[in-house]
Amino acid sequence: MDTPAARLTFRDATDADVDALVALIESAYRGESSRTGWTTEADILDGQRTDPEGVLAVIKSPDSRLLTVERDGEVVACCQLEHRGAHAYFGMFAVSPALQGGGLGKVIIAEAERHAREVWGAREMHMTVISVRNDLIAWYERRGYRRTGETTPFPYGDERFGVPRRDDLEFELLVKPLA
Repeated sequence: MDTPAARLTFRDATDADVDALVALIESAYRGESSRTGWTTEADILDGQRTDPEGVLAVIKSPDSRLLTVERDGEVVACCQLEHRGAHAYFGMFAVSPALQGGGLGKVIIAEAERHAREVWGAREMHMTVISVRNDLIAWYERRGYRRTGETTPFPYGDERFGVPRRDDLEFELLVKPLA
């Protein structure tokens, strides 16, 4: 049986992965290619989702790892994990749009949570999600994350994070206990 976890390889990203990871993240969130999947932000943001400098900064950070997921030698997903003491931060999560909806995301988030809990001893996983992304927040809630109501402003005017198509964007903190 070919499960979503079959033939997957999890590894830390290297400098050589930057271009492939930027292309993956952009394809999952921006532009027409992102509409193939369900995680698109194309209706609320134009411009870039990340850039080579941002991806490289995560790779080089001593408290982070950019978990890269390959299937049959091809990069198909990634996520950032950052050790922040008693909790870990989960971000920069992207699954190839053509593979979304098949269970791959569930496998990856479970591996990220396992790593944070078993390797770092983190008791909680934190993430921020754009608060108007109701479908995405509901997906995380089904995985055990809860909305905190704690928000931070969207960085309007900083095109490294995209060009907003609306004026009501903010990030909401979601938290899941890992113990």
